[in-house]
Amino acid sequence: MVHYKKLNNGIRLIVKQMPGLMSVTMGILVHTGASAETDSEDGISHFIEHMMFKGTQKRSAFKISDDMDAIGAQVNAFTSKDVTCYYAKSTTSHAAEAFEILSDLFLNSTFPADEITREKGVIVEEINMNDDTPDDLCLDLLARAYYGESGYGRNILGPRSNVQGFTDADIKDYLNKHYTSENIVISMAGNIDISLAEELVEKYFSSLPFSPTDNKTVDVKLCGQALFCKKDIEQIHLALAFPSVKRYDRLFDATQIMNSVFGGSMSSRLFQKVREELGLAYTVYSYVSPYTEAGSLVIYAGVNAENYLTSAEAIMDCVRAIKSKDVTEGEFLRGKEQMLSSSIFSQESSSSQMLLYGKELIYSGRVYDFEERVKKINSVTLNDVFEAVEFNFDQNGFSSAIVGNVNGPLKL
Repeated sequence: MVHYKKLNNGIRLIVKQMPGLMSVTMGILVHTGASAETDSEDGISHFIEHMMFKGTQKRSAFKISDDMDAIGAQVNAFTSKDVTCYYAKSTTSHAAEAFEILSDLFLNSTFPADEITREKGVIVEEINMNDDTPDDLCLDLLARAYYGESGYGRNILGPRSNVQGFTDADIKDYLNKHYTSENIVISMAGNIDISLAEELVEKYFSSLPFSPTDNKTVDVKLCGQALFCKKDIEQIHLALAFPSVKRYDRLFDATQIMNSVFGGSMSSRLFQKVREELGLAYTVYSYVSPYTEAGSLVIYAGVNAENYLTSAEAIMDCVRAIKSKDVTEGEFLRGKEQMLSSSIFSQESSSSQMLLYGKELIYSGRVYDFEERVKKINSVTLNDVFEAVEFNFDQNGFSSAIVGNVNGPLKL
């Protein structure tokens, strides 16, 4: 059963009941992230996510963790390009206590000055770790090559200089702009009573004043750049991006099936050609990255430094092959089954369901409909996949990134 309710102040609640479980995952999602930031704010969405755990009016940073541990619950958060999410997972018997703690850190954080100073050091080390993780660095560089310096091209962590300069006033200004009632969705999935879910949300969130969303569409202009980062490491990490479908594009499902055939699984052409047949890479894959205003089809590979040009050419051979529209009926059916099973598997995880239903409300304003989703996937035809092939792999906007012991960008 799925239950939806909108509070008078604009906050939305979605509950996916999963009675066969003994636990529940509860999330507070805010429709903001790196893409909503200005240059001076770059990195502040992620900084705020960290600071929310550093103390409230009645709990210290330690007590937040200790109180969750005392009831055997888990609490965490993440920041993406367009969503920030705070979530807790608990046994059904402790759902009320876990949600009270989660609500406290979300609504009543005090951002102590000493914690702000300390957390700046923590996040700078996170930036250092990212810089020492070449695959992450490569994909961040690819986003900048594809989208530019702002919007979806921003690194979620932000630059060190910004992080070191954030103040309490900066935090509160950003919260006032983006943590508005109409920007907030509370999503619960698992074994929880509907009346209890409503009672908890009304108790802790109904007193928030109404504040309209200020979300604007992200200004997207594909840059089509080729960027590189020289690092003295053993492998070469390369990534390519082609223009692809938006989040609710008519060809979204057909593109996902096409990607399964191309590079989304171990049986895909990319994996079989580059790794299994040629032995050029340990890791090679592709995925579709859709946003509301634009999307990309991303290809990533970590390859031997001596053979990186050969590897890049092998990848492009796979691109050229699928552009010839030689997808077989068998490949098409396998890709469709992978999509269907992925949707079904996600139904068995309360964490996946919490995010699925929460994000659908955030992005579209609609309640996710599993049966309708299955119908849409089943309705995709092989001709739709051929149309998706035609739509994807456009050279206009094609971008690349390479990280390793190289002296220039990838030339393809």
